Parts: sequence; structure tokens; C-alpha cells
Amino acid sequence: MYSAAGLWRDASKVRALMKDKGLVRNPGCSFIEHGNKIHRFVVGDQSHPDSDKIYTKLEEVIGKIREAGFVSETECVLHDVEEAVKEDMISKHSEKLAIAFGLLVTNADMPIIITKNLRICGDCHSTAKLISLIEKRSIIIRDSKRFHHFANGICSCGDYW
Repeated sequence: MYSAAGLWRDASKVRALMKDKGLVRNPGCSFIEHGNKIHRFVVGDQSHPDSDKIYTKLEEVIGKIREAGFVSETECVLHDVEEAVKEDMISKHSEKLAIAFGLLVTNADMPIIITKNLRICGDCHSTAKLISLIEKRSIIIRDSKRFHHFANGICSCGDYW
């Protein structure tokens, strides 16, 4: 709450208090099944054996959607850092990594199905819509609140989540 309100000093105090008490937040995770195996991604994850290919694919599709006019929505990055750092942080969200992996390993006629333990952020939601349009792929993301079925640049939630 403090971060969202721009009260960085108060947010820092709460984070320090949480650290002192040993409290940790659950990290956002995205899961995708392929080859009878569940692949798990977290923000900035580079532990996957195909990490280099995944990041290359992600950069490729992000480049395509930027050419189409996409601008990152960094408002959900609740850290007091420069805009460029926020864009870098948000570009590596777990669902984006899972989508890139799905684009690499699934047939073009198959939907990419992802499960996420938290709510999808606005930037990832907009990104998934545009990827579905540009890549001509169906992407289904089940977050903690609802199913989002992205196809042809539109989400089944009507952009209300």
C-alpha cells in the first residue's frame, strides 16, 4: 500500500520489519506443462535448461509488439527505481517467460496454457493480448482470480480482472 501511494520511506520500513521477522512473500510463479513435465518460471528466472532460447524468443516477440506500438505499463512495479529499471524488471515476469517457452515448444495450432499463482499484472495482460494477435496464437492463463483466454488481441475477461 505504501509503495502504491509513493510513500517509499514507509514501504522501506515495512520491508525491513518483514525481513527482521523472517516474513517472506510468495514469489509469482507461472507453470506450463510440456513433455509430461511441469515447467516453473519465476521473475527473471534463468534456471531453465533452455533459458537462452526462452529469452531470445521473448526479446523477439517483445520487439514485434513494440513495433506495433506497445508501451510497457510500469505502474505496477512498486519500487522506487528509474523507469528503465522498471521496464527491465517487468519484461522478465514469469508469465512472459512461460509464454515464450510455450511459443518455442508447442505447435502453432495448439493453445499455450499457463497457470499462475498470483493475479496477472496489467502489463503482462496487455502483452499476452498483443502476442496472441501478432503470433496468431491462443494463450490461456489461469491466474488466482479467473481464466484469461487471449485470442486475436482480445481477452475473454473484457479487460476487467
